Amino acid sequence: MEKFDFYRTDLLVESEEMVRHQTESEKETLEESKGIIFNESTHGRIKLTEVVVDELGEKRIGKKTGNYVTLTVPSLTPNDYEDITQLSQLLIDKLDGIVKNKEAIANGKILFIGLGNREVTPDAVGPLAMDSLREIVPEYYTEDGGEVFVYAPGVTIQTGLETADFIKAVVSEVEPDLLIVVDALAARDSSRLCRTIQLTDTGIHPGSGVGNSRKEVSEETLGLPVIAIGIPTVVDGPVMIADAIDTMFSYIASKIDEEKSPSSSLSVTPWLRSENKDVDRSVLKPIFGDWAEWPHEERVQLFEEVLTNHELRTFVSPKEIDAWVTLYAKSLSSSLSKWVRSVKK
Repeated sequence: MEKFDFYRTDLLVESEEMVRHQTESEKETLEESKGIIFNESTHGRIKLTEVVVDELGEKRIGKKTGNYVTLTVPSLTPNDYEDITQLSQLLIDKLDGIVKNKEAIANGKILFIGLGNREVTPDAVGPLAMDSLREIVPEYYTEDGGEVFVYAPGVTIQTGLETADFIKAVVSEVEPDLLIVVDALAARDSSRLCRTIQLTDTGIHPGSGVGNSRKEVSEETLGLPVIAIGIPTVVDGPVMIADAIDTMFSYIASKIDEEKSPSSSLSVTPWLRSENKDVDRSVLKPIFGDWAEWPHEERVQLFEEVLTNHELRTFVSPKEIDAWVTLYAKSLSSSLSKWVRSVKK
C-alpha cells in the first residue's frame, strides 16, 4: 500500500487526498475517481460526508476498504441541544444504514466497547459513554443470558494488557454478532474539535491519531463486523500554531485592506477583526516575505518537522473539554440505546 503523510488525524475527510479536493471542481474530480464514491449533503446545520472506498481507493489514499460517514456541525457549542439532538438522530439513521447483518443482530448479541482512559478527560468519551449505556443491559438480559454487553477495558498503561487482546478475549467469551467501538479521535483541523462524529465499518487502530498506535480492532482481526464511532477531541500542537498564524495573517491583511477603504476614515469606533479568510495576503509580503502566502498545509508540515521530539510537541483540546466529553458521552449512549431498541423491537 502506498504511504501518505496524514499528520496526526483519525478522520478520513482530513486525509491528504481529501484535503486536496476542497473546491467544487476538485470535488467533482474526486467523485468521478475510480475507487472512491464521494457524496456531500446538508441536513439543517449538519454537513454530512459519505465516502465509500474500494480496493483501488485503498491503494490510492491509504485508507481501508469500507464505508466512512462524517457528521459535522461547524458552529456547534456544548449548549446547543437542538443541533445535538439532530446530530444524534442522523447518527442513528446512518448507523442503521451501515450495519449489514441486522436480521442476525435482532436475535443475536451486540457488544459495545468504550476505548480510552477515563482519567484523562479528552480520552474519556468511550468509557463515560459505556457508563450511561449500561442502563440498557437489563432490558435484554434473561436467565438464558444477555443480548447486549457493555465494557470499557481501559488502556494498556492502566491494565498492562494490549487493548486489542483484551477485546479479543471478551469477544471470544461473549461471541457477539456485532461489535460497536466508541473512542476519542485526533483531528488535524482545530475547527473540527468536538464538532464532528465519524462512523465507519472498517474498525479502528486505538491511539493511532496521537502517535501511539496499538493493535487493530476490526473484522479482519476479530472475525465479526466492527463499527467504530469516534469524536475528535484533540489536535496536534503544530496544527494549532499554524491555525494561529493563519488567523494573525488574516487579521493583519484584513486591517490593511480595511484601512484602504474610503469608509474607514468615517469610522468612530475601533477596528474590529474581520472574519474574511480570503483576503489578499500579498499585502503581507513586505512584512513577512513569501511565507505569508504559504499554504496552510506547508506551514503545518514545517512545524511538524521543527517540533519533532521537542518538548513543545503537544496535543491540545478545547477549554470546554469537560462539557464536550460529558455531552457526547450522554448523547452517544442515548443514540445507541435508541438504535438497539429499534433493531430488537
